[in-house]
Amino acid sequence: MNSSNTPDGASGTSPEPRPSNFIRDIVIADLESNKFEGRMQTRFPPEPNGYLHIGHAKAICLDFGLADEFGGHTNLRFDDTNPEKEDTEYVEAIQQDVKWLGFRWDGLFYASDYFDQLYEWAIKLIKDGKAYVDDLSADEIRKHRGTLTEPGKNSPFRDRQVDENLNLFERMRAGEFPDGSRVLRAKIDMASPNFNMRDPVMYRILHAHHHRTGDKWPIYPMYDFAHGQSDSLEKVTHSMCSLEFADHQPLYNWFIEQLGIFPSKQIEFDRLSLTYTMMSKRKLRLLVEQGHVTGWDDPRMPTLSGLRRRGYSPEAIRNFVNAAGVSRTNGIVELAMLEHFVREDLNKRAPRVMAVLRPLKVVIDNYPAGKNEDQTEEMDAVNNPEDESAGKRKVPFSRELYIEQDDFREVPPKGYYRLSPGREVRLRYGYFITCTSVVKNDKGEVVEVHCTYDPATRGGNAPDGRKVKSTIHWVSAAHAIDAEVRIYENLFTKENPDDVEEGKDFLSNLNPHSLEIVPDAKLEPSLANATAGSRYQFERLGYFCVDLDSKPGKLVFNRTVALKDTWARIDKKRG
Repeated sequence: MNSSNTPDGASGTSPEPRPSNFIRDIVIADLESNKFEGRMQTRFPPEPNGYLHIGHAKAICLDFGLADEFGGHTNLRFDDTNPEKEDTEYVEAIQQDVKWLGFRWDGLFYASDYFDQLYEWAIKLIKDGKAYVDDLSADEIRKHRGTLTEPGKNSPFRDRQVDENLNLFERMRAGEFPDGSRVLRAKIDMASPNFNMRDPVMYRILHAHHHRTGDKWPIYPMYDFAHGQSDSLEKVTHSMCSLEFADHQPLYNWFIEQLGIFPSKQIEFDRLSLTYTMMSKRKLRLLVEQGHVTGWDDPRMPTLSGLRRRGYSPEAIRNFVNAAGVSRTNGIVELAMLEHFVREDLNKRAPRVMAVLRPLKVVIDNYPAGKNEDQTEEMDAVNNPEDESAGKRKVPFSRELYIEQDDFREVPPKGYYRLSPGREVRLRYGYFITCTSVVKNDKGEVVEVHCTYDPATRGGNAPDGRKVKSTIHWVSAAHAIDAEVRIYENLFTKENPDDVEEGKDFLSNLNPHSLEIVPDAKLEPSLANATAGSRYQFERLGYFCVDLDSKPGKLVFNRTVALKDTWARIDKKRG
């Protein structure tokens, strides 16, 4: 949504109205007091070690949205300080996701852009007696850190002379030492009640190929050393972080004070967590690598690429994030709330079509036959009742139709008003029909339903004013398009996927029925040229999106969300 320095392919829309929150109030106060000389600069700083998920959407909307609202600027900066887990694939996917959400960055940066400067600042801290090279192993450093009730112990290498530290650090930089043999630590306070201040590691030795700098660096800065200084170099005024970084803020401030550089203002906010959803990138990567899903963009994944492929719209996600709000306390939001906003948005924009997922043939015995018993009429169907400008379309009607298997019962249970022997129902946009007989297979299963129709009820209304209790959808058998439809349910069976029995892990809560493939769905012919990413409402069934796997003559649809809106009912009761 920021307009300057627009990257190729980025597109923005008008910002949605944003409710007030404590961060917004801080920004307003800072602008009114001219705290940063009227400037507002934010950044979105993902680590390129996985794909973005719905939780990141909250941070994106905050960073970009606030800057956009107040005429500021936002950088996209990749905090690429861990080369073993990072890849250009993730860099490209993150950029695509930010653009898809509707935002534009004013500058594209990487922490690796600042490696030379960070190294010089580390040298300064060594010369000032504020950093030292430590030969302790990672396990030994951990043991020396102490506990919540006991202070840490100084490393035996803590009092090395400046010249020795400089020599060792330069040799670390030259690649003389093996991985893990030495680290550079800040010299702060091993007795601090804040563990982050107990001589944190600034650099570690790691002979790993970096996706941007190649093999130039055998040492890499730790995230806590690179993050605050990167904000400072970019003159970030408001540095929004999730709550777990609150205890890191004193460390970021310590580095800034020791170096005498621009101080960004860090503000912590709650993470976005959803029921039945896993947000750990490490665990999401495990799902991908172990084949529990088809990839990062599997429509069951909470990744933005997965939600996009499933058919979620960026507008729905932005509206959801705004409604979920911002606070200083971590909580969890019901998945039903997100689905509500998806339905609300798609209800306005998705064309209506008719599709039959589990077809049962209906033969209208008294329907007039043409020369080859293939007479066809064209019925007028509304494209979207929420959008009059969407107009109407023609849907072919013929003697043989498909309806849903669930829309017929030979022996109807109490309260069942759909088609059954002797009962009259309305065909959507068509006629009233009455079941007269059925055809069964050798197993006794109904495979064909025979009906009569009332030609006076064309369009769905009876001239004599009689009413029917059910309207069902259909497609003409002669004109139907074959398609595969994928029905998705929650990927996990428990609200908290990490709620497991002793000795088990989150994988034990995977839902074995999270994907059902319906191979032989029948669709109305208007969908013949539907393109990947197109969204529709299948009447009475839900919202669906054309999948990337679709090919000419072989359409594949993903169910985005069912029509039933549990959150709307919950919210109404609360109100």
